[in-house]
Amino acid sequence: MILWVLLIIPAIVILAFFVYFNRFASLGNRIENSLSQIDVQLKRRADLIPNLIETVKGYVKHENSAIKAVTDARKALVGATGLENRVKANNKLESALKTIFAIAENYPDLKANTNFLELQRELAATEDKIAYARQYYNDSIFTYNDLCKTFPGVFFARLYSKKPKEYLKIAERERELVKVKF
Repeated sequence: MILWVLLIIPAIVILAFFVYFNRFASLGNRIENSLSQIDVQLKRRADLIPNLIETVKGYVKHENSAIKAVTDARKALVGATGLENRVKANNKLESALKTIFAIAENYPDLKANTNFLELQRELAATEDKIAYARQYYNDSIFTYNDLCKTFPGVFFARLYSKKPKEYLKIAERERELVKVKF
C-alpha cells in the first residue's frame, strides 16, 4: 500500500507539471490567435477604405483634408508594427472615418449612392467583427491571467516564468458619453 502511495504521489505531481505547462502553451496560442483575428479584421477594413475614398471623392471634391486624413491613417495602420502602434493607428483611422461619415451627412446624393451605402454597411459589419475579436482577445487574456494569479497556477506561472498580460484598452475619448440632439 505504501509503495502505491509512493508511486502515485510523484506521478500526480509530474502530471500536474505537464498539465500546467500545456495549459499555459494552449492559452498563449489562443491569445496569439485572437490577436491575429484582430489583425485580419483591421486588414479587411483597411482594404475597404480605398473603395470608400474613391466613392466619396466624386461627391466631396473640396473635402480633401478629410480624405487625406483617412488615407494617411490607413497607411499608418497597414504599416504599424507591434500591438501598441496598431492600437494607436487604429484609433486615428476610426476618428478619420467618423469624419468622412459626418461629411457624408451633408451630401444627400452621396448618402443615397449604392456603392457608398454598401461600403458603409461593410465597414459597420467589419467594426462589429473587430469589436468581437477584441472581446475574444480580452477574454483569452482574462483566462490566462486568471491561471497566472490563482493557486496552483501561480506556482506554475512562476516556475515557467509566465507573467500576466495586458488587456486591449479603448481610448479615453471613446469612453465619453455620446450626446444625441434632435
